[in-house]
Amino acid sequence: MRWSNDSLRYGAVSMLFHWVIVGLVITQFVLANQEHHLKLGPAKIAILAQHKSVGITILLLATLRLVWRFFGPAPADPPRSPRWQMLLAHATHYLLYALLFAIPLAGWLMSSARSFSVSWFGLVTLPDLIGPNKQAYSFLHETHEFLANTLLYVAILHAVAALKHHFIDRDNVLRRMLPIKLLDETK
Repeated sequence: MRWSNDSLRYGAVSMLFHWVIVGLVITQFVLANQEHHLKLGPAKIAILAQHKSVGITILLLATLRLVWRFFGPAPADPPRSPRWQMLLAHATHYLLYALLFAIPLAGWLMSSARSFSVSWFGLVTLPDLIGPNKQAYSFLHETHEFLANTLLYVAILHAVAALKHHFIDRDNVLRRMLPIKLLDETK
């Protein structure tokens, strides 16, 4: 497997960024769900600290992935796909990137507005982005949840589209992001 992208497949670095970020996003939903069911106390604070650390990790990886993408463009679009599908696919990708930045930033701003520190796994404490402000906190909390829910729906759309390409269109769209070869790759 190549490190960089080519005209047919994503390279190992792009795949690694993609699948690690997918795993971390799933982790975020699990942590948020666990935290939601706990009363304020040490267990809830520990889960929130993990959630913040994973969020900052996603922000860092999304930044690195975007830089990598700048230097290694994506494989070519499938030649037989209708223009509307390609426009929707590109819009979905841009929205996914935007959400991977906006969600952690909204969470960081939200924590800052309540004077709750944001630490990266206890190794580095990040500065507050804004001063204490209860109204800003409420707005940012709602924004953070809205963006997270939007990410969930857009990610589902993205996955369904990849499966549609694989099982209905029978093209290379899904296979080019998988680190394993599927049996029908020669088609």
